[in-house]
Amino acid sequence: MDLGRGLITILLFFVVIGVLVLVHELGHFLTAKAFRVRVLEFGFGFPPRAKVLGTRWGTLWTLNWLLPLGGFVRLEGEEGDGADDPRSFAAQSLRVRLTILVAGVIMNVALAFALFVGIAWLATPVAGVSVPEVQADSPASRAGLVAGDEVLKLNGRGYDLYSGSILGGIRQHAGETVTLTIRHADGSIEDVSVTLRSESEIDAQHGALGISAKPGQPFESVFLDEYVGRPLGDALEIGVREVGRWGGLIVGGLGELARGFVEDPTAPPPAAGPIGIAVQIGDVFFGAGWVMTLYVVALFSVNLAVVNILPFPPLDGGRMLVITIKRFAGERLSLRAERMTYLVGFIFLFAFIIWITGFDLVRQFGGSP
Repeated sequence: MDLGRGLITILLFFVVIGVLVLVHELGHFLTAKAFRVRVLEFGFGFPPRAKVLGTRWGTLWTLNWLLPLGGFVRLEGEEGDGADDPRSFAAQSLRVRLTILVAGVIMNVALAFALFVGIAWLATPVAGVSVPEVQADSPASRAGLVAGDEVLKLNGRGYDLYSGSILGGIRQHAGETVTLTIRHADGSIEDVSVTLRSESEIDAQHGALGISAKPGQPFESVFLDEYVGRPLGDALEIGVREVGRWGGLIVGGLGELARGFVEDPTAPPPAAGPIGIAVQIGDVFFGAGWVMTLYVVALFSVNLAVVNILPFPPLDGGRMLVITIKRFAGERLSLRAERMTYLVGFIFLFAFIIWITGFDLVRQFGGSP
């Protein structure tokens, strides 16, 4: 990675993290203000503190050194003390406290939904596919395709991000003669006529066209400099579907991550830490453009919402669980025990980030993936 690309990647990473943190913490901030709960500090990143940005609306705004870990809103009485102060978090009803805590998650879901809808409505990228390998004696080889070619369109039609892949379209035309728009390694573009394999000739190893991905790697999308839009109603449906789809995938991925850690903590996890995320954002920006970068921001926003709702202190879901238990347990859960729960949770969370960042470093410096 050259210096210029590296600097832009770092800048993009901090901008993306900053936006996601701002949106999430604004949810807590605005909801607390709506319920007249005193907000003492709005922090970007976690302490130690790097800079005081100023005081606005009775709140201290700060920039902290551990920015990749997120941010925080510090409320009066959020640690359980000051229950006699009517503007204290501790003095509020359970319903109000849960509403303030869940507001950050709701804001992240709302951001993701807005981005998914905006992309679908105004500028959905059109994508083809790169050809990693061409199978011998296949329709692709007979048509003159070679590894490194890019299939851009099928019968003059481009496939956008939400309309399915061009490979799926090719499969739907099995047995037919189709026209593929091909971009060769030298940049030249031509239309090629190809008679695809029939349904009876297709199996797990042999597709309609006869191209295959390398073992363990998916086909790589190639984004054209073309965008399509749709009616707002369709875009809204896509936004709902995308939030649900990615939410489900992320929950499943977290389950795989937990199982993998329990079974073998030394095995590479199916997830990335701060360094890996930064690299992914840079790769998408330089390889697919700004619209796909916004799509990734939406994906990360869903991810942040799902992670924060987990019942693990000091995440929002963990805090919601603790205050709910305390509401029914009463004095049996002391203030000291509550604070210790958050401290232990933070230590485990910080250790997890260090653990996953170690694998990021190994990947980036040529070790095992």
